[in-house]
Amino acid sequence: MSKLIYIADDEENIRSVVKLFLKNEDYEVRDFENGDLLFEEFKKEKCDLIILDVMMPGSDGFEICTKIREISTVPILMLTARDSDMDYITGITLGSDDYFTKPFRPMSLVVKVKAIFRRIEFENTNRENDKTLSFADVSINTSSKIVKYKDEIIDLTPNEYNLLTYLFENKDKAVSRDEILNNVWGYDAYVETRVADDTIKRLRKKIIDTNLLIETVWGYGFRLGKKTNEE
Repeated sequence: MSKLIYIADDEENIRSVVKLFLKNEDYEVRDFENGDLLFEEFKKEKCDLIILDVMMPGSDGFEICTKIREISTVPILMLTARDSDMDYITGITLGSDDYFTKPFRPMSLVVKVKAIFRRIEFENTNRENDKTLSFADVSINTSSKIVKYKDEIIDLTPNEYNLLTYLFENKDKAVSRDEILNNVWGYDAYVETRVADDTIKRLRKKIIDTNLLIETVWGYGFRLGKKTNEE
């Protein structure tokens, strides 16, 4: 059964081109001229992935992303016409899975969509190995996807959860940025490295009260550590 993708963009030519390229890869695609229409359709019928433009009439992409995250963990890919760090950080913080800056090559977008689906398939395939991961005073239940510090739940976005889980699964070694991008996001490091760095920054803020550290291995990547009594 083909994957169903929703795309919202107020530029008809962009919707048409993206729809054509995705359909050529056997995806089912429904396009909407604004995010509000997409959200109304999503409430009636869920899809497998959403592509959202940031700047649209009515509710912007950030508002729609927030509404969707209140009811679903469906993968969300944001489109922005500005190569703005603030747009990027805002989208990722609200729970989007990735972003794409306009103008872009349609096939590059298709590659990113495929990478997202590969990651999801990998997660589903390994669900039978669900378990509890622990390090320092933080635990992850990979079945419920709940992260806890003592008896408190640490709220994480899907990307933050996937990255922290990967670090826990590799707690005995340092992991490179290339490895993180390939295994968490599903694409090679030449595409974008700051997506990993920014997610690490947000994770560090959310675990600041715990005994867990995410240490930087300069020029390479990251590893897990524990705070000492002096810290």
